Amino acid sequence: MNTILLRILPYITALALMGAALFGAYHHGVSVTESRWQAEWNARDARDAQARTDNEAAERAKEQARQLSINKAIQDGQRTIDQLTADAAAARASADSLRGAADALAARLAASQASGHSCTAATSAAATRAAMVLADVLKRADQRAGDLAEGADQARARGLTCEAAYGAITK
Repeated sequence: MNTILLRILPYITALALMGAALFGAYHHGVSVTESRWQAEWNARDARDAQARTDNEAAERAKEQARQLSINKAIQDGQRTIDQLTADAAAARASADSLRGAADALAARLAASQASGHSCTAATSAAATRAAMVLADVLKRADQRAGDLAEGADQARARGLTCEAAYGAITK
């Protein structure tokens, strides 16, 4: 049995070496394939990271452009509101002179009533009272119209500013 074992031993050794060589070749092939796939995955991950960075930069640029458009619309709107406020102040000053003229007319009528004749005094008193009421109504109506016009102008300017800001966002 020893002799048979010694005769077969070189064949068994050769088969073991061949098996080890085949296993080594197989293991090397698997390692090479895995490293190749890992390299491809790493390259894909790098491309994905670069694409994400590029996309974020592009979106940031869009957002900044939108914000600049909104800021410009707000500045233009504020400029319009400031102009409207100045116009309202000028109109108020003009209306104040009109109100002053109405008061002066009422005062003149009152003064003329005091210096008038007795027969025309009653007629003059009624006319003076009517002129004073008319002057008061004119002042109140002018004041209210000025307030409403100023509010309407500012509401319109704010609406246009909002519309411009929305237009800047939707571009």
